[in-house]
Amino acid sequence: MKRGFEKVSRYPAEDVKLPQRATEHSAGYDFYAPEDFVVRSIWKMNFIKVLAAIRSGQKLAPDDLQVQRAQKALKPFLVPTGVKAYMGPDEYLLLADRSSAPLKRGLVLPNGIGVIDSDYYNNEGNEGEIFVQLLNFSLFDQVIKKGEKIGQGIFMPYLKADTEETPQAKRAGGFGSSGK
Repeated sequence: MKRGFEKVSRYPAEDVKLPQRATEHSAGYDFYAPEDFVVRSIWKMNFIKVLAAIRSGQKLAPDDLQVQRAQKALKPFLVPTGVKAYMGPDEYLLLADRSSAPLKRGLVLPNGIGVIDSDYYNNEGNEGEIFVQLLNFSLFDQVIKKGEKIGQGIFMPYLKADTEETPQAKRAGGFGSSGK
């Protein structure tokens, strides 16, 4: 087995659809939602008051309760996939927006791409389940229905620098754990 996808155990098997390429020459594997999920519009959240305050010239501090609420509101939603990916040690899975999602629904990956490292597979923090980060810039909440496409992934090789010292750290958890 070189690379591929498996279902995670927290969902009934029939609720999870493994990623698939849509056409013979598609680079990306489409990921599907294993359950209904609501991605709230950023315009309905608590940061509008902070924008108004900034525009009117008010000085705001990072520890201001209103600013903290605004920061929390602007965090992306982690949409589950019910899927984990296995691959070679010199590969990663690049997650990307579906090309139609920003245009038709206002849904975007806030960091542009996602990177799933090979050692994310079967990690003890979340079994290696892949989540798609999404922000909703449309005026209305977006309901993602079970079975709907939510993103795409492309397996990619990577190169190491000649002078690199081999990292000794081992992955200690799930989402975002390699940066600790």
